[in-house]
Amino acid sequence: MARDEDDLETGESPEIKVPDPRENPSLVGHEAAEAVLLRAFLANRLPSGLLITGPHGIGKATLAFRFARFLLAQAAERSGGGLFVPAAPTTLAVPAEHPVFRRIAAGGHADLLTIERGIDPKRKRERSEIVIEDARKVAGFLHLTPAEGGWRIVIVDIADEMNRSAANTLLKILEEPPARAVLILLSDNPGRLLPTIRSRCRRLALRPLSNERVDALIARYRPDLTEAERSQLVKLAKGSIGRALELQEVKGLAIKDSIEALLAGLPKLDGAALQDLADEVSRWNSEGTFSVLAELLPETLAEKIAAAARPESRSDPPLSTLLRRRGLDRWVEVWEKIIHLFAQADAINLDRKQVVLNAFFALEEAAR
Repeated sequence: MARDEDDLETGESPEIKVPDPRENPSLVGHEAAEAVLLRAFLANRLPSGLLITGPHGIGKATLAFRFARFLLAQAAERSGGGLFVPAAPTTLAVPAEHPVFRRIAAGGHADLLTIERGIDPKRKRERSEIVIEDARKVAGFLHLTPAEGGWRIVIVDIADEMNRSAANTLLKILEEPPARAVLILLSDNPGRLLPTIRSRCRRLALRPLSNERVDALIARYRPDLTEAERSQLVKLAKGSIGRALELQEVKGLAIKDSIEALLAGLPKLDGAALQDLADEVSRWNSEGTFSVLAELLPETLAEKIAAAARPESRSDPPLSTLLRRRGLDRWVEVWEKIIHLFAQADAINLDRKQVVLNAFFALEEAAR
């Protein structure tokens, strides 16, 4: 395992603070990917475009910043002069006390640019996509001479969120990349990227973490949780520690319980419980809670449909019977409708409470 500090199995006091990827010295579970990058560096065959893919929250950004720190630290060491050439590195790890590490953690390294969704000045909130103005920053930045004589590095987090204009701007850079420049694209769903962007990048696919890894990390960062709560989070996380911690932060377990209870009540919904859930996730400061519901409801429904398709399954027998009696094709259509409904919520700024109500009303109608 690629680790730099305390190991999960040492029994030391767990850390409570979850480090931001740009200041995280540890990488858990992706030693194979780290080895690929190190070999490319040692062979002097670094790609100008690197596409790191994998589910949300499994460590893509942590690996990207780890690699960026490594490249910039190597450049700093080789430009420092001296009689001896530094030994060949055996890991991408850079000590937390290293000047490059500290500057990147503070967001102040002149040769590293991070592109994320910006703030919409009209709506005074985060944009739903990366726009062309963001992509144009990349071209200007990469064509500058490296401030410290090494590399110019750009991390795009998340590349899936680029709109068409931004993607085409980035494609032009990949078609004629500047020298000593590395463009690192992070992607939860590479199928959403332009095929021409994918073809011009070296792809590095990260696998979900094992349940044991996720459980150990939850115990490290959230030592107040019970074993039962950790077990539930591990099941919902699907190999992503980021997803597990996000679910815990926005009361994801309670939302999951509410969804299960409402589905179990079909063909008649508990009106009071539904109103409470809709109110909870539609408050002005509950962005994360609404997003979690938008993920968990279709996900839970898909699990129920799959279980109902297996006659031998004994889970939720009343609901499974109902699903089969109404026809599984019909429920698949409702599942697609719910996904589309939640996707529209941000795209055209729909009323969130009404979106939640309409999603469950569609389920109730299909169950009758």
